[in-house]
Amino acid sequence: MSEPAVVLLSGGLDSSTVVALAQVLGFDVHALSFSYGQRHTVELEAASRVAAAARIVDHKVIDIDLRAFGGSALTADIEVPKHESIDDIGEDIPVTYVPARNTIFLSYALAWAEVLGSTDIFIGVNALDYSGYPDCRPEFVAAFQQLARLATKTGVEGDQITIHAPLIDMTKAEIITTGTQLGVDYGLTISCYDPDDAGRSCARCDSCLLRHQGFVDAGVPDPTTYQPDAAPA
Repeated sequence: MSEPAVVLLSGGLDSSTVVALAQVLGFDVHALSFSYGQRHTVELEAASRVAAAARIVDHKVIDIDLRAFGGSALTADIEVPKHESIDDIGEDIPVTYVPARNTIFLSYALAWAEVLGSTDIFIGVNALDYSGYPDCRPEFVAAFQQLARLATKTGVEGDQITIHAPLIDMTKAEIITTGTQLGVDYGLTISCYDPDDAGRSCARCDSCLLRHQGFVDAGVPDPTTYQPDAAPA
């Protein structure tokens, strides 16, 4: 019988690849998504599509309200930065950073893992081709893993909880190449921070630019549906 694992699933390119990687490793995937007040709620529709296509064991969508705090272009009335080129993306932590988001999400995943009797949690953070978020770094993953082992009944009783971040050292192109080999349908996913009501990507936010460049570098056709007159340069 396969072991259960909790996988954080946003509906984007990275997390969809992680679902496939967890399945290849033999885990029964229990996916966890969040309706947290994000402006790009269409990602939840993408998460449902990915979960259905992957035929995972279970998919939960948890409601939390991070708009109560705001502080991010994704959870407040702050404009999402747009650029003409990937070269225009700065090195500072961008306004699309949602304060403590991955800490919150992993805490929920940890709670569900304990209930499932699982010691394995997967997250699609990436420290190379990413937007500079502090909670996407290896140091953060290692620190949360240590917290998980100290703060849970599972950890105290001797089982070693592992936070898997299989994409942490991969470029977007390497992620796309890996996922393509595993049969991930990236046409089901969305990465845009500012999609329109029809779920079409803007092509100019950091996430769109990084995603598109990944497809270019991987030599894989970009299946993303973009807004009219908004195709990447």
